Amino acid sequence: MPGPPRLDIDALIHDPATRIIVCCGAGGVGKTTTAAALGLRAAEQGRRVCVLTIDPARRLAQAMGLTELDNTPRPVVGIDGGGSLSAMMLDMKRTFDEVVEGHSDSERAQAILDNPFYQALSSSFAGTQEYMAMEKLGQLRSEADRDGTWDLIIVDTPPSRSALDFLDAPDRLGTFLDGRFIKILAAPARGAGRGIGKILGAGFSLFAGVLTKILGAQLLTDLGAFVGAVDTMFGGFRERAEATYALLQDPGTSFVVVAAPERDALREASYFVDRLKQDGMPLAGLVLNRVQQVRAPELSIEQALAGAERIRAEDPATAALLQLHADRMRIAERQGRLARRFTVAHPGVRVTDVYALAEDVHDLDGLREVGSLLACSDAES
Repeated sequence: MPGPPRLDIDALIHDPATRIIVCCGAGGVGKTTTAAALGLRAAEQGRRVCVLTIDPARRLAQAMGLTELDNTPRPVVGIDGGGSLSAMMLDMKRTFDEVVEGHSDSERAQAILDNPFYQALSSSFAGTQEYMAMEKLGQLRSEADRDGTWDLIIVDTPPSRSALDFLDAPDRLGTFLDGRFIKILAAPARGAGRGIGKILGAGFSLFAGVLTKILGAQLLTDLGAFVGAVDTMFGGFRERAEATYALLQDPGTSFVVVAAPERDALREASYFVDRLKQDGMPLAGLVLNRVQQVRAPELSIEQALAGAERIRAEDPATAALLQLHADRMRIAERQGRLARRFTVAHPGVRVTDVYALAEDVHDLDGLREVGSLLACSDAES
């Protein structure tokens, strides 16, 4: 049975039409390392790259030799070749603050930033992190289009299925901000000084009496003040989210699904592939990470075990090596079966294998090694 079509990583990152790469996958499969290795390889082959991580883990900063990552792109030193590499970690609240400051006058912006309801919304409202990830991606792409700072943006998403929540977040946050409840709260401010305002104000006072009993007077006051201050920004949230969503569907964007050759991780990968197809997102392919490499495939499991049994007494060290070989062969066979199941279920998805390394990646040399493995097909290894 022929294998799956190969995901050609170098062709992907060399193509100047590729402007955004989004890495998604389950937790613990090496997604952050993959994003960083892609960024480094692209930079050392001439691209101007910015890697945006939404994963709160600090591995990306450590591997790139940075003392910290924050909401500002930090240049990575030690890049070979003619390109450049910067990295940043999404600061959800700071990004939300930037949106407020960029779309309000200073007095209104300060009123919003000081509002307790806004502070809670910007820090912990469900979907805010994913929405702000889209905001930041849109900002980075706008900067790239304006001054050419970067020609490739790589996004490292949160682990598990929440990695695709940013596809839903704009609609969820937009629904909240445009919803009936918010419109009722905003109605007195919008209609103030007009006849309709008096009617709505009277109706709202009755409604507010009920809400005060449920929510408490202070929360309702904070919420009403927030709505009054942010009212002019409502349309902008949805418009920017829709623009970034369209950017994700653009041919210049490529999604790379990262998985380990394990049952749960490949099940998540199948979910990602199906969801991306459903939403019309451009899928580049699958990176199958930490694949077991067998050094002597011609020596079967049965032969290794039989040999280990024969020499165990007189040569225990060699017997242990033969046992280890048999164990690795079993792992490789199991991984191969799981990978073939994925291929059968998704026959058109391109795949590249990355062999498991002997130790964790902790510096640029380690990322270079991962990048070389990413770009090398199984047949070429």
